Amino acid sequence: MITWIKRLALVVFLLLQASCSEWQPNTFTLVGELPPGFSYWAGVYYVPEPGTDCNIKDWRRTMPEHNRPWLGEYRSEIKINIKTIIKGCRMVVDDIDIKIFARWTDVGMGQTYDRAGLMFRTELEDKHKRIFNSKDESEFYGECYWVFKTSGKYRSLTKYIECRKDLERGERGKGKPSAIYARDQLPGKTIKMSIRLLDKEKPGVKDTWIEFPNGWKRCLGDGFEDPYGFCRGNTSDFSYYTGPYGEICTIYPGCEE
Repeated sequence: MITWIKRLALVVFLLLQASCSEWQPNTFTLVGELPPGFSYWAGVYYVPEPGTDCNIKDWRRTMPEHNRPWLGEYRSEIKINIKTIIKGCRMVVDDIDIKIFARWTDVGMGQTYDRAGLMFRTELEDKHKRIFNSKDESEFYGECYWVFKTSGKYRSLTKYIECRKDLERGERGKGKPSAIYARDQLPGKTIKMSIRLLDKEKPGVKDTWIEFPNGWKRCLGDGFEDPYGFCRGNTSDFSYYTGPYGEICTIYPGCEE
């Protein structure tokens, strides 16, 4: 009797061990490592699992969203399901649309954003696969910078953020911060989106500002009624611009010379 119980216990142990060795988590973690004052939104999109015959209409409306700013929610670290069921159809994660938010003033429409993204494939050549380190972490890198311009007859200052791949930290090619992974790489792993903010800001419209050692000056153009205000080689006639609080300024960044 005791021998039989021992054999049964051994069989159960081996079955459990085999089951645990085959089990994989159905999630991975996305972490946003962003500059102070930045945040991100993530929309996760799924497609029918390969080999699945599904007929779903308007299924994109059911996609989960994370860090919805209009609800005041934010977490830098979020869990993403790799597989899910939507309207009875087995789905797998296909891509994540990311918006990187930044705010340059607390007045009016002071928040702006640019995009980043992740893509996932069932099969992916090794040369395109990202590498995970010994901690099961992988990173992709981006850099953002502020762009400034003026609008209207009072030449009111506006700014927006632009982001791109960070070539200095090893990214290749042009475009928005992004990365691609094979789906079988994902279970239990962590993907970090590492974004840095460059010190250098840039004018949003060419030939409208001239740079001096102490900052940028706004070209006058043909006067304040000129909606474009191009410099056209005139390096001596400049206009003021209006800051976000209504202040009258002559130099950017800063205000007064």
